[in-house]
Formats: sequence, structure tokens, C-alpha cells
Amino acid sequence: MATLTNNTAHWNNVTLTNNINHSALANLTAWADKQAPNRTLWFMVSLIAQGVLFLPIPAVLLFYFNAPLAVLAITLALFFSNIIAGMGGAGIRVMLGFFAFSIIVHLLMIIASII
Repeated sequence: MATLTNNTAHWNNVTLTNNINHSALANLTAWADKQAPNRTLWFMVSLIAQGVLFLPIPAVLLFYFNAPLAVLAITLALFFSNIIAGMGGAGIRVMLGFFAFSIIVHLLMIIASII
């Protein structure tokens, strides 16, 4: 025969104040801090995405759209800065920040060269 147990509620652990910060920056940094155990995964995603998606961009922009040579220098600088940040032991916020900055800069270079 199964024994029923009655667990009492622990109401002293409940807080009645609403301490939720609704700013976008606070939410973004909280999400980045939650990704700290996945630092190696984000480093690999950054390297693969940059190697496959971003490194061919200078070739396309230089040969088809007559973009300046600075596009190549910017792409290589961003690629190597991501490698150095990932292998140098930077925090997850820095790694995700470099990756997001690389995405934004490459999108801006594409828009500026095509238009």
C-alpha cells in the first residue's frame, strides 16, 4: 500500500517585490551570461560562420562590385580578432560581442559596396 505524504509549502522563500529589469541591454547580458558554459560551442560557431560566410565576402565584393581593398583588411582583422578572443580566454560577453560586431560590419560593407 502506498503511503501518502503531505509536504508543507515553504512560503518564507517567496519574495513579493518585482525586481525584473526590462531593459534590452540587461536582458542581452543576462542571456550572454547564461551561455558561459557553452563558450567552446560559441567559439566554434563563430569560426565556422566566419570561415564559410564572411571570408568569401571580400572576394565577391572586390571582383564583382569593385570594392576597395580595405574590405579585405577589415574582414581579416575581424576574423583574427575573433580567433584571438576565443583562444585567448576572453569572456563570453566579449566573444559574443566580437561575433555580433563582425556580423554588423560585414552587413554594412555589403550594403555600402552594392549600393
